Amino acid sequence: MTFDHRPRILFLYGSLRERSYSRFLAEEAARIIEDFGAEVKFFNPRGLPLHGAEPDTHPKVQELRELSLWSEGHVWSSPELHGNLSGLMKTQIDWIPLNMGGISPTQGRTLAVMQVSGGTQTFNAVNSMRILGRWMRMFTIPNQSSVAKAYQEFHDDGTMKESAYRDRVVDVMEELYRFTLLLRDKVDELTDRHSERKAAAAKKLEATAKKALS
Repeated sequence: MTFDHRPRILFLYGSLRERSYSRFLAEEAARIIEDFGAEVKFFNPRGLPLHGAEPDTHPKVQELRELSLWSEGHVWSSPELHGNLSGLMKTQIDWIPLNMGGISPTQGRTLAVMQVSGGTQTFNAVNSMRILGRWMRMFTIPNQSSVAKAYQEFHDDGTMKESAYRDRVVDVMEELYRFTLLLRDKVDELTDRHSERKAAAAKKLEATAKKALS
């Protein structure tokens, strides 16, 4: 398989605050990975309903799912709240199904996880997002970013100050870019499962039997 487009990376962030450090971190990461050669898009979660509160035909839900289908990799950036990822971050992930009309919106996509904290550095949110990424059948890269005392790490315009934290973000985006390039033409082979082939074969056999009886 050959590709005539740049790696497509979708960014999700987990806060609606005007001065949202998880969004600032995502925007900084987006600028970096664009310099490497990726095409990026953001999902603005404002207006996204709680999972199950509205039908999945809701415009914001459809927008999120379409962006996930467009993407070849994701970046999830969440604040740490009460020792975990934010509810808004989890709501976005909850609205992306494992299967949608025979298509998996996340299966085989690469994933980088990042978090911001108001205090000392922790890894609770990124660890939880790693679990979610595995559940969503994504290839989560080894590197990750956790920015402590985030209010000290960004300029007034939202850009990130030069620091070891920013160097780590560059490392993470470089790794995500490389993994996405390496894996995107091998996704079908890597995600081909015995159980799914068995289920598909049984479904085909059932359809053939029904057709013969009709």
